[in-house]
Order: sequence, then structure tokens, then C-alpha cells
Amino acid sequence: MIETQAHFDQAMALFDTANAEDPNQQDGQPKELLYSQRMSDMLARFAPDASEAAQLAVRAQHIRRWTVPRNSYPMTKEGYHAWRTGLYKFHADTAGDLMRQAGYDEAMIERVKKAVGKRGIKVNAESQLLEDIANLVFIEHYMLDFAQSKPEYDEAKWIDIIRRTWSKMSKDAQAFALAGKIKLPEPLIPLITKAISD
Repeated sequence: MIETQAHFDQAMALFDTANAEDPNQQDGQPKELLYSQRMSDMLARFAPDASEAAQLAVRAQHIRRWTVPRNSYPMTKEGYHAWRTGLYKFHADTAGDLMRQAGYDEAMIERVKKAVGKRGIKVNAESQLLEDIANLVFIEHYMLDFAQSKPEYDEAKWIDIIRRTWSKMSKDAQAFALAGKIKLPEPLIPLITKAISD
């Protein structure tokens, strides 16, 4: 239920305009614009009655991500985690600024920032919903490309990655994936099956 339709439409348009500036292309579109649309599409499939805050947060999940490249942090495991943590705050703050431009009040902005910033996963329903959508989108659209970009990873490494992805998801999201509601990457189905059944 959208209570502030004009604010919602304006914020979504601002998010899309920001992501349309991504110089990286995928399937003929700016990469992060395509990603944000896939996030919204998955939300509509998985949770069609999602809150206004969740709809906004899902669309802003990777907002302007290309402006904070991985190599802006040390190329170490610690650097990777610092980059990810920094991105959560960057995306949340960027979404909040654009929502403010669209006329939202601070209460709604804080709800969206909490979800986009990955705060309270497992206890905050909107944060967990965003996490579910991100993982469902990753499995359906990005896992196979990621696998093909990492030929050095062995089966044990892949089982670990799949299990960690799976463990981030709620029981409802896991059931949704297993019920055939998303398109699993066909070459990885045996690995996915092994990872989640062992």
C-alpha cells in the first residue's frame, strides 16, 4: 500500500535517474539500473504486498554503486569487508538524500535507510526482505556469471558460497526458490542441490 504516491513516484524516478548514469552496461542497459529493476520485479513476485519502505529500499539497494569501486579499498579480505560495510552506509545515505528531495519525512527515510544499510537482518522485517530479494536475484540472474568468472573455485568452495547465500535467506525465500518460482542457473543445479541438502 503506497500512502504517499507522489513522493513514492518521485523517489523511484530519482533512484532510476541516478542509476541510469552507470557507465557500465549489461544487456544494453546501465548495469545498476537493470539490477534495480530486477530487484523490484523479484519483490513483486515474492512479496507483492510489500510495504512502501521495502519497495523503496529494494530499488535503492545498489544505488550509484559504481562510484565506490572495489579497488578504492585495500585488495585484502579485510579491505573487502570494509568496502562492503562502507557501501551499505553509502547506499543508505544516497537513498535518504534522494527521498528527502522527493518530499519524504524523516521517519520513512530512516526505515528505508535501515533496510538498505542492512541493519537488523533477521530481526527487522524490511531488512530481511531486502536480503531475501537480493539473494533471489543473485541466484536467478548473477550466480552463473559469477561462477564462470571464478574458474579457479573448486566444488567445496562453491558449496560454501551457496550455503552462505542460502543461510542469509528466510525460510519463506528458501521455499520460494525451491518451489520453482525463480529460474535456477541450470549448470549449477547439482551443486545447489548438494549444498542445501547435505
